[in-house]
Amino acid sequence: MKKIAVVGAGFIGRSWSILFARAGYSVSLHDRDTEVLGRAPAFIDTSIAELISLGLLDDATAVRERISTGTDLAEALAGAVHVQEAVSERLEIKQAVFAELDQLADADTVLASSSSTIPTSELSETLAGRGRCLLAHPLNPPHLVPVVEVVPTPWTAPEVVERTRGLLTAIGQMPVVMKKEVPGFIVNRLQIAVLNEAFRLIDDDCIDADELDKAMTHGLGLRWSVVGPFDTIDLNAARGVSHYVEIFGEMFHQAMKDRGEPRRWSESSIKAVEETMRTRLPVEEIPDRQAWRDRKLAELAVLRARSEQAEAEDGE
Repeated sequence: MKKIAVVGAGFIGRSWSILFARAGYSVSLHDRDTEVLGRAPAFIDTSIAELISLGLLDDATAVRERISTGTDLAEALAGAVHVQEAVSERLEIKQAVFAELDQLADADTVLASSSSTIPTSELSETLAGRGRCLLAHPLNPPHLVPVVEVVPTPWTAPEVVERTRGLLTAIGQMPVVMKKEVPGFIVNRLQIAVLNEAFRLIDDDCIDADELDKAMTHGLGLRWSVVGPFDTIDLNAARGVSHYVEIFGEMFHQAMKDRGEPRRWSESSIKAVEETMRTRLPVEEIPDRQAWRDRKLAELAVLRARSEQAEAEDGE
């Protein structure tokens, strides 16, 4: 059984552990913080039970037995074919961890960062084994959301990218491979664009936060969960993308002409959104809402799996 080391036992690390163990890998989950590490088993057990209840997992015992925890980094790394770093989102911490990983991991072990904001080039530039380093950034929570952004540094070896793509595909994820590093990667840049416009609409007193969220969850978000933005416009005109741009391109251009440089999110709009959110959800209830979100994502995963299975059977 091949071994994966997950370094960092916070939410993302625990979720990665479930993913790899579910796919049949032996997982060594490491954290030097014994308190953080001590909370991991309960979270993993709860998540596995939910996956079982939804039919997304068959054998809870086998998956749980594949995950071990420990505070010894060298022991966690020994024999691992892939290391998934998931420590705190602070540059100095990640740099120190990557320096240790490069020293302790086997020479051919891939070192992947889960960072959502820090380019892996900033973690690996001075390392002797920098060619085996890259980003594998999951969406939260990774055991329920399949996309993982794979981003090579300028010095990442091409075979490392392909090995990582293959591993992620094998565990049921959807790797999205970028050609090069850019700030924010891909998903965050798309999210930033939406958030910038959302805050501007609040700032300009066009709509309130509740109504805007409805427009996304029951409109664009619903559609984009099935087809992406380019696929959407390709399907929304009789002759595809070019025809769509011919019809709507000028209107879109005119609508965006006043956008200019991005505005900072104003204190007034942040306050307005915060007030709406707290009316909807008191701060102390956020963990319950997170659990609700994860259940809904799991239910969507079930529907998608059934749909894909039916399509495959129809094609046989």
